[in-house]
Amino acid sequence: MALLGVNIDHVATLRQARRESDPDPVNAALICQRAGADSIVAHLREDRRHINDNDIKQLKQKLSIRFNLEMSIAPQIVDIACQLKPEQVTLVPERRQELTTEGGLDVIAHFKRLKDACARLNDKGATISLFIAPDKAQIDQTIALGIKIIELHTGSYAQAKTIAARTKELKKIVQMTHYAHTHGLIVNAGHGLKYDNTTPIAQIPGMHELNIGHSIISYAISVGLANAVKEMKKLAQAHP
Repeated sequence: MALLGVNIDHVATLRQARRESDPDPVNAALICQRAGADSIVAHLREDRRHINDNDIKQLKQKLSIRFNLEMSIAPQIVDIACQLKPEQVTLVPERRQELTTEGGLDVIAHFKRLKDACARLNDKGATISLFIAPDKAQIDQTIALGIKIIELHTGSYAQAKTIAARTKELKKIVQMTHYAHTHGLIVNAGHGLKYDNTTPIAQIPGMHELNIGHSIISYAISVGLANAVKEMKKLAQAHP
C-alpha cells in the first residue's frame, strides 16, 4: 500500500489571489494530517508565488507527520532549507514562466550543482529525494549521486490522450519503479494524479508514496478537505 503525501501549494495559491491571510495553508495541512495524510508537501518557489517563508517555518513547527519541502537547487533556496532543516527535501526543476513543474529534474545536465547542493543538505540531516522522469539514465545518475529516494514524474501518464498512450506511459513507470527498487532506491511518484488515474500507479509493486495536490484541493471544494484526503488515501492503499 502506498503512502499519501498531500501537496498544499494550491491552498496558498488561492490565498495569494487576494493577498490576504486565508485560506491558511498551514491550517489546511493540519486538516490533512488529521484526515490521515502521511506527509505534507509544499514547494517554496524562488518567486514565492504561493508558499512563502513563514508557511514553511510554521509547517516545520506544527506538523507531527513528515514535512517534505519541494525546492530548486538555487543557492538562496538551499540556504533556507539548511536553516529550516525539514525532515525531507525533494529537489525539483523550476522555471519562472511555468504554471507548475513541467517535467523531471535533469540529473545528468545538473550533476555537479546537484552534488554540491545535496552535500550541503545532507550535512544538515535532510533526507533527499529527486523528482525525475521515469528514465533509466536519470535513475543511474541519481544512484551515482548517492541519493536513495526518487519521485517519478507521472505527468506524461496523467496527460495521455488515448488508452494506448496511457498504457505505454504506465508500463514505463512500472519498469522504472522495478529498476530503481532493485537498485535499492525508495520510489515515490506524483504530478497530475487524480481520482480516476491514481489506482494503477498506487498498485505498482515497490511504489512507496504518492504525492498529490491539485486534484485533492480541487475536489475539496465540493466535499471538504478531510473527505478529499480520506478518499484519495483509500485509492493509494487499494490492493491489486
